[in-house]
Amino acid sequence: MQQSVEALVRLLESYRGRDKVIRTLCYGSQLVGGALSRKAETNASSQQLGKSLLLFSAQLSHCRTVLRLFDDLSMLAYSHSYGLGAEEEDAGVRWISVLTNVADQLYYPCEHIAWAADAELIRVKSDKWWLFCTVLWGTSLLLGVLRSLRVLMLLKKKLRKYEREGEGRSRSQLVKEMRGEILSILSSVADLSNAVHWMPPGFLWAGRFPNWLVGLMGTTSSLIALIQMNSGDSNQSGST
Repeated sequence: MQQSVEALVRLLESYRGRDKVIRTLCYGSQLVGGALSRKAETNASSQQLGKSLLLFSAQLSHCRTVLRLFDDLSMLAYSHSYGLGAEEEDAGVRWISVLTNVADQLYYPCEHIAWAADAELIRVKSDKWWLFCTVLWGTSLLLGVLRSLRVLMLLKKKLRKYEREGEGRSRSQLVKEMRGEILSILSSVADLSNAVHWMPPGFLWAGRFPNWLVGLMGTTSSLIALIQMNSGDSNQSGST
């Protein structure tokens, strides 16, 4: 019990970990709130609880938006350190990663402008800026899926090579990396489905998701992110 509490405290002490916890609570509240709101005709108390959870989810989402006001420099530092991906062995992975970094970098100023417009700090309409955000986010997610698929293909080639050479230890590490990429694909696809939902009406399934389904997709991707983060921390602690 004490170890679990300590692990949660360590998670909340880091900005990245806290954001993932807030994100999970945000979408989890939307999932439960949306599901309860569907029972409005039969249960008034469920309807009220559902509305409260949806309002709570909206506040957590706004909280994350405000916190991201300070993410530009860290993203810029990462993009600068990655550069054109000279350390990547595969050209496909390299250029997909570069394009992803560009989309992610452009996302932040667009979101800041949209937030400032909603807060009436500047006199512009926020709708088009939120649309730019959604398009950039969706582009980043789609590129992430393509990158993971490319990495999976390369890992499979290496795996076949190690199987022929009988290198069991290297094989187990590759299998672990492949599982990580599969989880990344599932997470990105879940988020991408929500990104399409938030596009203008008439685009694929835009606007057709009920609250509970948006919450389900977001909760799924959030839990995967927490699993991957925990796995990464475990691997790091095991190597030190």
